[in-house]
Amino acid sequence: MSIKSPGLFIAFEGGDGAGKSTQAARLSDALESQGLSVLRTREPGGTPIGEKLRSLVLDHGNGTIDPRTEALMFAAARAAHASQVIRPALAGGTVVITDRYIDSSVAYQGAGRGLGAEGVLSLNEWATEGLHPDLTVLLDVDPSDGRQRRTAGDATEDRLESEPDHFHSAIRHAFLDLAAAAPSSYLVLAASADIETLAAQILERVETLLGDRISGETAAGEAVSGDRP
Repeated sequence: MSIKSPGLFIAFEGGDGAGKSTQAARLSDALESQGLSVLRTREPGGTPIGEKLRSLVLDHGNGTIDPRTEALMFAAARAAHASQVIRPALAGGTVVITDRYIDSSVAYQGAGRGLGAEGVLSLNEWATEGLHPDLTVLLDVDPSDGRQRRTAGDATEDRLESEPDHFHSAIRHAFLDLAAAAPSSYLVLAASADIETLAAQILERVETLLGDRISGETAAGEAVSGDRP
């Protein structure tokens, strides 16, 4: 994201059943209670075309979807999301919280489907015009724990969730590799931790980012003022 953008962009990542939606909602509520403008969204989705693509790529019964087609469908939904929703919100000073972003494609299609991280990342860089989160919160979940969570009660698994554990294991390691490559841009937390504990840790990190952003803008304003005759 451009440093000139006044908003803050936060992505939640992790395997299915990690609790991303729960923590995204907690963070959104906490920031709104502080008077901040917040947009909570999801991928694939967030736009009319994105929601249609979501149902096509995640629902059962749409026939065979080969890995490249799958990757392109996710990238198409993300392109619309970034252009039509995320960038305008950031430009208006909104905190954008998304449930999944580029890392999910690198993990699921790059590692899980075997397409390779580099090609999938390149496709999504082009689709989003290089729009990156200020922070990625990675909720690390063991594949077996994730399956137990998402099949609790009467819940059913979507097309990707129903893949075998070795698929989800490859995804988990891909997420962790991405975080290890850029540790300052990630907050990695064990999804097995208490919900309230996780929410507090996430809010603390985001508040630090917001404070740094405000301090930076103040310092820039003072520098400009000081240059005036």
